[in-house]
Amino acid sequence: MTTPSRLLPATDTPAANVHDRLANDAFLKTGALQDAILNSANFSSIATDEKGVIQIFNVGAERMLGYAAADVLNKITPAEISDSQEVVARAAALSLELGTTIAPGFEALVFKASRGIEDIYELTYIRKDGSRFPAVVSVTALRDVHDHGSIIGYLLIGTDNTVRKQAEAKQEKLDQLLRDQQFYTRSLIESNIDALMTTDPSGIITDVNNQMETLTGRSREELIGAAFKNYFTDPARAEAGIKRVLSESKVTDYELTARAKDGTETDVSYNATTFHNRDGVLQGVFAAARDVTERKRWDKVLQENTVELQKAKAVAEKANLAKSDFLSSMSHELRSPLNAILGFTQLIESDTPPPTAAQKASIEQILHAGWFLLELINDILDLAVVESGRLSLSLEAVSLPEVLIECQAMIEPQAQKRGISMSFPKFEAPCFIKADRMRLKQIIINLLSNAIKYNRAGGTVVVDFELVLHERLRISVRDTGAGLPPELLAQLFQAFNRLGKEATGEEGTGIGLVVSKRLVELMEGSIGAHSTVGSGSVFWIELGSAVDPHIDFIRSASTTLAATPEGMSKRTRLLLYIEDNPANLKLIEQLVARRSDLRLLTAQNGTDGISLAHGYLPDVILMDINLPGISGIEAMKIIRHDPTTAHIPIVAVSANAIPRDIEKGLEAGFFRYLTKPIKVNEFMETLNETLAFAETRSIPSEVE
Repeated sequence: MTTPSRLLPATDTPAANVHDRLANDAFLKTGALQDAILNSANFSSIATDEKGVIQIFNVGAERMLGYAAADVLNKITPAEISDSQEVVARAAALSLELGTTIAPGFEALVFKASRGIEDIYELTYIRKDGSRFPAVVSVTALRDVHDHGSIIGYLLIGTDNTVRKQAEAKQEKLDQLLRDQQFYTRSLIESNIDALMTTDPSGIITDVNNQMETLTGRSREELIGAAFKNYFTDPARAEAGIKRVLSESKVTDYELTARAKDGTETDVSYNATTFHNRDGVLQGVFAAARDVTERKRWDKVLQENTVELQKAKAVAEKANLAKSDFLSSMSHELRSPLNAILGFTQLIESDTPPPTAAQKASIEQILHAGWFLLELINDILDLAVVESGRLSLSLEAVSLPEVLIECQAMIEPQAQKRGISMSFPKFEAPCFIKADRMRLKQIIINLLSNAIKYNRAGGTVVVDFELVLHERLRISVRDTGAGLPPELLAQLFQAFNRLGKEATGEEGTGIGLVVSKRLVELMEGSIGAHSTVGSGSVFWIELGSAVDPHIDFIRSASTTLAATPEGMSKRTRLLLYIEDNPANLKLIEQLVARRSDLRLLTAQNGTDGISLAHGYLPDVILMDINLPGISGIEAMKIIRHDPTTAHIPIVAVSANAIPRDIEKGLEAGFFRYLTKPIKVNEFMETLNETLAFAETRSIPSEVE
């Protein structure tokens, strides 16, 4: 047995110094060093004899591996408390390193130590419960210096490496995430169709993508560190762009021309912004350049084409206006001789002695052709006026029942003559539609006339209405005619296209539907049709619905004083109201009825209104603008130019509420201009003002 004084470590290492006083025969079972090793809980200390049998198992080893010292002393070797596969791998590595075969097991762990070399490496320790954890282990051979340095044992000092391994794994994961993020970010940058680059605040390039390399014809290495401005045809403008970004933080659509290494020039549009680090410190400029060479080329082509189109449009509009003017002029010119033809033909027809049978037949042919020619001229005139843009409409609340009753009265004789039965809707409550009254009647008469003309013998025509979405009212006209196939239905609303009906002998112009469509659109509505061959067709128009103006007017009028204003003459005053809309006539009638000093005279067209003005010399005239026959403006001018009526103040009452319409009306000579719907207070104030003015210059009326 050896004594502790005879033991020396194999090398002059910290681990070897720990054991320089261990006794050979007692072998680490006594002494202060033994106590220090046994009681240290900070690391695992395992000492074996030269055969690898455990002789010391300290507190740290017990805690780390879960064995009690009594369980392992003289029983378990280190190879059984570590991963055997790692031991095999360790042995293989040592064999390769030392050029000799090392058997797996404890020998692999201590082989280096046995050759006088201390080894520190990583192993996986296995606890008593089978769980594993990483450990850092140093192995040192213990020698007897008094016995020629023979090995008397080995010391294995291990520490739990779990925390460090976890930290390393976490760091590795973070590093991998960072690498992935960098790869993802770079992929995004490189996949962009725009040339991307970053510069520092002074305009020196710090990074670019492949598109920037292609744009400039230079590699990334050549570009990084170079001045941004160097790669453009106008360096000063490029530098100014960087400065502008720095001052404004953002620049969009900044155009430059890039010049590549081979001299190729490319028009680009830059969007750029500043970027900062996480502390908010300015790092530089990020810019994206898009190739706009092709776009600019097409812009130029488009601009040139636009100029040509504008010229062509101006020529077409001028030609169209000339056509409309020509049609309008010719229509007027044709009406004069046609008037003579029809007039004298009718005189011949009623002459004494009466014409012979042969002459009468000829006269009927002349009259028939003449009236048809007049219809054609009227249609052409309407189309010319609409297309010239000179048509003025008065959109107001129109009573649909009243319009349909009037249309029925006008069209019924034509239906009876052809044996067509007609059905019109029954209205249980007032129904108003936003339209120009005269033009609405024109459209409905046209649809009814076509439904009768192209119906079958003994057929029917059904007129109906319904409220559709968005407060729009649909009026439909259904017939039982032959119907139209889809290819002909698609040709509706084409001027002078009668869809083959000219071969039937049925007279027509092919203009009525075109005019109706234009009128409906001017009234902010729509028109359409659907048809089934053999079953008939349905034509419809949609216009905005309107509230009953009569109710609102009377409700507001009830709060208006009906007495004669103080200071005004108590004699009866005569008002002449020229208006073709019955609803509007009723409104004024009920309002005037509240004033005992007023009497109302009405006319429904300009011609009758002029006659009444001359015959009764009213104190004040109220005049609608859009009247059948001559307009309100024309009627006003005739009245103003006649010395007997020139003194009468005329107030316009019109739905034409555009400021320019009002201005034109006042310039034409109206005393005041009121817009529909009428505001009661405004109407009464204007009426009183006009009556007061009339007193200063009119001839007293004797109307009782």
